[in-house]
Amino acid sequence: MKSEALHLLPFMKEGVLEAGCDEAGRGCLAGPVYAAAVILPPDFECPGMNDSKQLTAKKRYELRPLIEEKAIACAVGIVSAKEIDEINILNASFLAMHRAIQLLGMKPEHLIIDGNRFKKYEDVPFDCVVKGDGKYLSIAAASILAKTYRDDYMEEISAQYPAYKWDKNKGYPTKDHRAAIEKYGPTDHHRMTFTLLDPQLKLDF
Repeated sequence: MKSEALHLLPFMKEGVLEAGCDEAGRGCLAGPVYAAAVILPPDFECPGMNDSKQLTAKKRYELRPLIEEKAIACAVGIVSAKEIDEINILNASFLAMHRAIQLLGMKPEHLIIDGNRFKKYEDVPFDCVVKGDGKYLSIAAASILAKTYRDDYMEEISAQYPAYKWDKNKGYPTKDHRAAIEKYGPTDHHRMTFTLLDPQLKLDF
């Protein structure tokens, strides 16, 4: 049975407590990586639900309280830029998901993870789903929570560092963001193990 929400599936394994997980901010030059874990009821309906990248910011923020209200459990995990530099972004993404799962308040019986790789959480069985945020409701819901809460944080710290325009680019490697790094240098929020300046930039000696 498919949901009316753009034909996203309600779950992968029927009859078990299943959590969908996704992350936001993996490709950014600054800020933490966020992840969310969401357990939805079998009868969950939320018109307009989709992969957060396919939604407008307005729609994501409209859906967030509906997800939080109707979910059996949901939580957000965060891994800082400093931690990302210490353990690399792939491990940081896994850790953010683990932290979100741990904060659910109940242990899922199965996990569905957006993407093609995951580090097992305790003894919980899991399946990775490429582009899962466009296939399963719980992963789509997790993508919306991770994205909106990360965006909130980037807008908050943008007020302290307006030159980097994080309120607009959310830490992604835009031309304006890299130009600000070149002019003002990196901040404590930047990921120092990432290529902060445009690799195509040629210095004129």
